[in-house]
Amino acid sequence: MTPIKGYAYGESSLEASPITIHDLDLLKKTLLWSDEDDQFLKLAGEVLKDQVNDVLDLWYGYVGGNPHLLYYFTTNGQPNTEYLSAVRERFGQWILDLCQKPYDQDWLNYQHEIALRHYSTKKNKTDGVDSVPIIHLRYLVAFIYPITVTIKSFLAKKGHSQNEVESMYNSWFKAVTLTALLWSYPYVREGGF
Repeated sequence: MTPIKGYAYGESSLEASPITIHDLDLLKKTLLWSDEDDQFLKLAGEVLKDQVNDVLDLWYGYVGGNPHLLYYFTTNGQPNTEYLSAVRERFGQWILDLCQKPYDQDWLNYQHEIALRHYSTKKNKTDGVDSVPIIHLRYLVAFIYPITVTIKSFLAKKGHSQNEVESMYNSWFKAVTLTALLWSYPYVREGGF
């Protein structure tokens, strides 16, 4: 298996997340997270692992069909296909990590790295591209809905009961919301997060 360019999960070179495990626990509590969510996310990971490319095809079709979203992957106003491709590989791994990795310090550190890569701090640096310098926060938040609503049909493809599909879907929704919250950190004034 070829390593994913820029995928630095668990690497000691990553900046430590300013969000503590205690903060994470409180965010999860606010999201009504339960042990069942951990179980249903793992199940979702099993269901999705051989569908990742199909999910990405749908999501990339959505981004590519909306010039205001595709804009964030352009160089001189034109889509940068190498950049889109590199991000796609990491996005696919994010799906699996969201479902399969423990939400521990390594997970928090990598979510912080992703946050910095959306913000002017590290946008474009991982892939060495010349693109727009920031993904605006409004789209990180707005993207919660399409990334959530579009996953349900994929979760339903493996013959699980309606209750199991709903449980996986709700756990996915919580996890996507949690990551969007964590990714918003660089955008917030010090002390405001």
